[in-house]
Amino acid sequence: MPLVRDTILRQVREMFGIPRDAVPPEDVPGDAGLYGPDCVAWRVHGDLTTMMIGGIAALMLQMLHPGALAGVWDHSNFREDMRGRLRRTAFFMSRTTYAPTEQALAIIAQVRAIHDQVEGRLPDGSPYSANDPDLLTWVHVAGAVSFLGAYVRHREPTMSLADQDRYFAETSRVAYELGAVSVPTSLREAEAYLRGMRPHLRCDERTREVMAALLAHRKIGPGGLAELFFQAAQDLLPGWAAQMHGFSRSLAGGPALWLGVRTLGATLRWAMPNGPEQRARRRVETQVANTHQAIES
Repeated sequence: MPLVRDTILRQVREMFGIPRDAVPPEDVPGDAGLYGPDCVAWRVHGDLTTMMIGGIAALMLQMLHPGALAGVWDHSNFREDMRGRLRRTAFFMSRTTYAPTEQALAIIAQVRAIHDQVEGRLPDGSPYSANDPDLLTWVHVAGAVSFLGAYVRHREPTMSLADQDRYFAETSRVAYELGAVSVPTSLREAEAYLRGMRPHLRCDERTREVMAALLAHRKIGPGGLAELFFQAAQDLLPGWAAQMHGFSRSLAGGPALWLGVRTLGATLRWAMPNGPEQRARRRVETQVANTHQAIES
């Protein structure tokens, strides 16, 4: 059994380009971080399967915004490094969720510094900037809706509306730290925000080229693993977003897909019982125990 687990872990690392010597943020000594163990965000962001599905769906949704698309088009080598973009997104989410506060704020500051260099003009001549507060809100909401949506659909279908609202309220902190404005703090607010954004979204030749670069990674990894992630991400998109991309809903979803994702999720949890949430909890428990010991001594 250990050999099977090691094989699965190696395949996951290869698929997402995770270095074997990388130190996970949840293993960095320190406090409970921006959220803490009682937050819904720890549950949602701790499930590898639904986070990968949500991350891919988030990119599909985000690129429909002309400003978000322009940042990718003008300031990245997306044709060769789309997998790297997914990896960096996963790292940012893990760091801001599970790392101690100082480490989480440091990665946010790094991202803001990178955003300072990402600016230009859209094809129609209007300016854009990655530090535009409204654009930051769009990127955050598209991500939050996708991550939570994947988790609820494939991991915890009975999650209460109160907990879903808590997720948006909790994760709004990172959005505000990045510079976003008027960030939705409930599921209803997020859904209303998406409806209001629809007239501002586009799908043109550049969108389709970026999407093609993303979809080219469906064949990476063993046994159709990545293909399953991409099918589930496509299925997760709101109907109007799938239509803008030209996706066929009849081919994307269905019970067979959902069963496949549930089976994959259970397999990965079996292979990786010592996940980021579990390790972060142990770190916090150790920190509390050390603090109590220091006080008593």
